[in-house]
Amino acid sequence: MYSHYKTKLAALLLGPLLVGCTRESTPVRDDSSAVSAPDPAGSSGTEPSASTLSEAEHGHAAGAHGGVIIPIGADSYHAEAIIEKSGSFRLITLGQDETRIQEVDVQQLQAYVKGEADADAVSVELVATPQPGDSPGKTSQFVAQLPETLIGKAIQVTIPNLNIQGERFRIGFTTAVAGHADEMPSGLVGDEERRLYLTPGGKYTAADIEANGNVTASQKYKGMKSDHNAKPQPGDRICPISMTKANPEFAWIIDGKSYLFCCPPCIDEFLMMAKESPDDLRDPETYVK
Repeated sequence: MYSHYKTKLAALLLGPLLVGCTRESTPVRDDSSAVSAPDPAGSSGTEPSASTLSEAEHGHAAGAHGGVIIPIGADSYHAEAIIEKSGSFRLITLGQDETRIQEVDVQQLQAYVKGEADADAVSVELVATPQPGDSPGKTSQFVAQLPETLIGKAIQVTIPNLNIQGERFRIGFTTAVAGHADEMPSGLVGDEERRLYLTPGGKYTAADIEANGNVTASQKYKGMKSDHNAKPQPGDRICPISMTKANPEFAWIIDGKSYLFCCPPCIDEFLMMAKESPDDLRDPETYVK
């Protein structure tokens, strides 16, 4: 049960978003909205500033084609980015209302794409490919092909210059999965959960149960939002299950020591390990990036 649950969690946290996926991905936005034209360094294929790739929470559902919905210019416009299994990359421009197509002038777009673990980005040209119904000289779709080395990977994409209605915008997104409580695997429930939390075993003692308030994690943290940061910085405490940045609010006492987690389901998982495989436990201080 322990290994099956962990595999499910890892796949959810790390799997790239492909067409047909119904989960929301965290888009990256440049809050300055309109930007100047790219500098010569950008046009030569070097990677744009890392600030354009910082993660941000945003409440948009998955797009109509199963892609990433990207806010543009403080939600003045949107785009849907669709990455297919073949590596085909489509960008569809949308209005302030995400359900409406937004035509833009036919133009050449340059995207800078890199894998989540890569240091350098590669330049990819997005070609204007009008959809049926687009006006002459206008398009609502741009198409590119990702390099073979990036197909199937979680990627970061920045498009430094998209012209909409005479304004230029810098946009970006990542296909790394966002962390929301409703996207995590379900935790234990009912009698199974109570047995796990309210009976001692392995390195989980009666004193630990009392220190945790004689409740389960789902009871203690009911209504709290899980926010998974997949890019912890050096020195950050990390969740011992997901290896994402730990949230100090999700703490649990085990073997008299306070462990930090990213969400209650990870507490379930770690507590199972403490009871079933106690020799595998390490001290909390070792779970650091």
